Amino acid sequence: MRALIFDGRLQLRSDYPLPAVPPGEALIRTHLAGICNTDLEIMRGYMDFRGVLGHEFVGEVVQVEGAPELVGRRVVGEINAFCGVCPTCRRGDVTHCPQRTTLGIRGRDGTMADYFTLPIPALHTVPETVPDEWAVFTEPLAAALEITERLHIRPTQRVVVLGDGKLGLLIAQVLQLTGCDLAVVGRYAHKLAILARRGIRTHPVDDPPLPGADVVVEATGRAEGFALARRLLRPRGTLVLKSTFHGHAEIDTSALVVDELHVLGSRCGPFAPALRLLEQQLINVAALIEHVYPLDEGLVAFAHAARPGALKILLAAGEAASRLKLSAGAPAG
Repeated sequence: MRALIFDGRLQLRSDYPLPAVPPGEALIRTHLAGICNTDLEIMRGYMDFRGVLGHEFVGEVVQVEGAPELVGRRVVGEINAFCGVCPTCRRGDVTHCPQRTTLGIRGRDGTMADYFTLPIPALHTVPETVPDEWAVFTEPLAAALEITERLHIRPTQRVVVLGDGKLGLLIAQVLQLTGCDLAVVGRYAHKLAILARRGIRTHPVDDPPLPGADVVVEATGRAEGFALARRLLRPRGTLVLKSTFHGHAEIDTSALVVDELHVLGSRCGPFAPALRLLEQQLINVAALIEHVYPLDEGLVAFAHAARPGALKILLAAGEAASRLKLSAGAPAG
């Protein structure tokens, strides 16, 4: 099969072995896969991953034992495959299973191929009214929702989102639903305009809002994002960290102590609510799509995704590659 692999350099192979299907897993034919900033960071050394890239997807189940009702269904999937028996899993923290593999990131080939596998419990069927071009955003939208899963955002609070990348744009739309006093800081006018059209207040990075925010979400994907987040936060405020990148950020821990700040890491999130938001058209993901490339043009697609200011770049495989035009109509707003 075809597969985009990273083995120290990015390459498209047409002779990559079809994946074996372990017991309890499904073989999935990829429809669309999204290029994420994490994929770009892997190419810079993040997680030392080698194999097929990709963890954002929508696809079709073509083979599975034990769940025949899934065959032929469109699915999205959670990225962590866990053991289910260790103490971490037994207490319910399956996304932190020490034996876990992570789709296209750690120990498991990803979705930028004609086929891949995932455990049955990780799969979620896609509502018929949600087109592939929306469904492929389920994983990053779930990651945005994890903020509200872990932290109660009150309508009376001042909240600042740092970063106008694809994840930052999703986070802002999710937090807008809480009714909070929301502002977003970013580098690119065309990205901030997507949020401004939805009534979200925006600021260029060289003119941020005044300090004193109750909550700051750091989603810049840059080491220097932490320092700006710290400056904007009030004493006893909450700093939510969403950035993953290759490298290290300098942190003044004394300042965290003196101001008694809460620091919350936030990673993967709930898929079922993400699919409901897409089905109800409460989140506009269509505006985030910049271009769709066939899998055969994967190297060009990655070069495009790495351009400063690029929005979401998608890869289409199989029959999806023959219909590169996006679905007519987009969610309201």
